[in-house]
Amino acid sequence: MEYQSQAVAKYYFTAAIGLFVGQILFGLIIGLQYVVGDFLFPEIPFNVARMVHTNLLIVWLLFGFMGAAYYLIPEEAERELYSPALAILMFWIFLVAGALTILGYLLVPYSTLADLTMNELWPTMGREFLEQPTITKLGIVVVALAFVFNVGMTVLQGRKTVINLVLMIGLVGLAVFFLFAFHNPSDLVQDKFWWWWTVHLWVEGVWELILGSILAFVLIKTTGVDREVIEKWLYIIIAMTLITGIIGTGHHYYWIGTPEYWQWWGSIFSAMEPIPFFMMTVFAFTMVNKRKRDHPNKVAVLWALGTGVMAFLGAGVWGFLHTLAPVNYFTHGTQITAAHGHMAFYGAYVMVVLAIISYAMPIIRGRAANSNKAQVMEMWSFWLMTVSIVFITLFLTAAGILQTWLQRISDTPMTFMAAQDQIAIFYWMREFAGVVFLIGLIVYIMSFFVSEEDEMNA
Repeated sequence: MEYQSQAVAKYYFTAAIGLFVGQILFGLIIGLQYVVGDFLFPEIPFNVARMVHTNLLIVWLLFGFMGAAYYLIPEEAERELYSPALAILMFWIFLVAGALTILGYLLVPYSTLADLTMNELWPTMGREFLEQPTITKLGIVVVALAFVFNVGMTVLQGRKTVINLVLMIGLVGLAVFFLFAFHNPSDLVQDKFWWWWTVHLWVEGVWELILGSILAFVLIKTTGVDREVIEKWLYIIIAMTLITGIIGTGHHYYWIGTPEYWQWWGSIFSAMEPIPFFMMTVFAFTMVNKRKRDHPNKVAVLWALGTGVMAFLGAGVWGFLHTLAPVNYFTHGTQITAAHGHMAFYGAYVMVVLAIISYAMPIIRGRAANSNKAQVMEMWSFWLMTVSIVFITLFLTAAGILQTWLQRISDTPMTFMAAQDQIAIFYWMREFAGVVFLIGLIVYIMSFFVSEEDEMNA
């Protein structure tokens, strides 16, 4: 580790993985509730478990992004972090606020939580992914501003590279677009229109800049390819990301009362959204093929390559499958959307966070890479999680296609619940794949506890 302050990333990475486990456990709960409707009812109703599942996903990825920034920005800027103490303070504020919010979801009815947090003073609650009480949202803003200030001052006082500047643009965008979570119009069309300015422009806009910069950093460190080559790729990728991602927001506007021209704009530009993800795949493999060094951390390279492939498949291919307006007319809101969401989040964001953790954590702990035994375990976790998410996606895709046919296209369309009964087999298979995913995650965590002594004794 070149700079002492990089060690603060360990706090964020540890919390991220802990919350990741929680997210998967709640995913298994709601997966089982799909087929055993009264499982854990009334203790944990489906709507509460789903809220916890999605909120934990967002929070743990944010912890991962922050940890990645606190690790790579000092190294890129060639100076210590501006304020390690501020980073640790914000870590505890964010962790406690997140934990209290999740406990609030689980322990009291949502309407009671709204009353307790005085939501009536500034109503922001009740929208998917943005269910957090207003007081929690304000806490997130404080944490985000302190974080951007901390890493921004580090970059300003140090070396400016393409990687840390692209990362800063992504992080500032993350903070800015979250502010739309506070805009909650009573008109449903406007509500949905502006809601996507957080939800879409995060995951299909500024988060992709964060993804690109983290991936570029890991590839520079593990391959030794000239920085200029990687930076040129990064410029092209982020240009395509912003062009397609910003206008591609329109693919969410097809059926919410917005003008008809969004069907054209949304279809054309969102159909182009796979391009930057395909470029990211080519980028990762090209850099590994051109590598000038054989880095001891083989598994970090594996995660980096996996990020490119799975992001292209999940965000690109599965996104394209149902993004055109004439197709989306029939598939909107079916399990096809869930299939795309699961593989896209895993491929684009989960894998890149695991890549930077796999690269950085051994260095923070004083060695270039984990032992061979630990890396073999981690490779097992890579394949267990990746193969299981592929099967989860395939099972949900099959469920979605059948659901679309039975509910919306056939000559005798079924009701929603009748169609759900017909596709229950796919939900059972999805649940089994989810258990395998959890096993893979446990193996991932265990790999960090394999010491050098264990390998020598073996």
